[in-house]
Amino acid sequence: MIATGVIVEYNPFHNGHLHHIRQSRKETNADIVIAVMSGHFLQRGEPAFVDKWSRTRMALASGADLVVELPYVYATAQASDFAKGGISILDALCCNYFSFGSEEGNIIPFLNSYSLLQEHNDTLQQIIKDSIQTGISYPQALNTAYKQLVPMNGQSFVDLSKPNNILGFHYIEAAYKIRSKMKAVTIQRIKAGFHDTIEVDSTIASATGIRQAVFKEASIDGIVSYMPQASLKGLDEWQQSNTTFGSWEAFWPLLRFTIIRHTPQELASFAEVTEGIEHLLLRAAKESESFEAFMKKVKSKRYTWTRIQRMLTHIFTGFTWQRLKSFKQPSYIRLLGMTNNGQKYLSLKKKEFKLPIISRVASLDDAMLMQDIHATDLYMLALNGPENTKRMGLDYKTPPIRV
Repeated sequence: MIATGVIVEYNPFHNGHLHHIRQSRKETNADIVIAVMSGHFLQRGEPAFVDKWSRTRMALASGADLVVELPYVYATAQASDFAKGGISILDALCCNYFSFGSEEGNIIPFLNSYSLLQEHNDTLQQIIKDSIQTGISYPQALNTAYKQLVPMNGQSFVDLSKPNNILGFHYIEAAYKIRSKMKAVTIQRIKAGFHDTIEVDSTIASATGIRQAVFKEASIDGIVSYMPQASLKGLDEWQQSNTTFGSWEAFWPLLRFTIIRHTPQELASFAEVTEGIEHLLLRAAKESESFEAFMKKVKSKRYTWTRIQRMLTHIFTGFTWQRLKSFKQPSYIRLLGMTNNGQKYLSLKKKEFKLPIISRVASLDDAMLMQDIHATDLYMLALNGPENTKRMGLDYKTPPIRV
């Protein structure tokens, strides 16, 4: 069986994701599509719109055959570590290909860019270091260095100022670093950009635009055109059983309490909190009645919205620098759901997998897995407060979904 892997968030699953799965299957002639999906906190440092099991059902109903969880330590990391976690798990699952969406839409420029930066790595790192000292973010520094290195010789190189191109580059970098035999494929992103709002007379919208529309209207009626029927059904069921969708605005009272209850020294111990920003975080939390107001006080040229949100995610979940540095690579494959075809693949290939498959979390005592379970409990608590106590320990109670 030919297996193609994708690294995803599906926050939530929309028509653009459906297009990506279908085109990935077609381009690679895949028998099975495996999705490595983030859990309850995401790469841009925010809570998931709906829980991981709802998003798993959406994916399985729309073309994925297996959904496994990207552990918290990678799901909430900067692009290079996010890619490292996802690629390592797909490689451990014996995928033949990995596929990602990009603004570029052609894999050759990615390969050319990777070779170029490997050849000039020392120069690249020095330019990045010098650029960061001027106060810009790492992604901006990387793009600055990259532009200085790209030769004007007619060879095609990828534009690393585009968010999905950057992530795709890190996927390829991660695959080379672990000497994976997987082949890289990229699918052109169509219409909506990474952060675009939704447009009338279109069937494609970004996940960001879809979430914004739902929060603005307090309804899913305005996003019907942009999502598969199974996804709309999943969101409707979520609304009926929860008071809100996941967001930092909804979680703000608990996040604010979590920040304020710590001293600056304690805040500095959490992952990604650096350079004295803990003092600003604490002061802003005391002064802000909403998450938006808080972010306006702390965002700056040096600290992007995404970087600050990742700090807040780690503060909220109690994830420290010490714990972050203790994890070197994925140690298991957490199964969230499968189709009959996915189950067939597991039975056929399980002896070849490079990591153990976990379908029951009680069967493994692992610090990385415990962090995922802890994140789930905090996510559930923040959604509806004390009424959500019945949802504590859901990782222990929820078996893999079968479609």
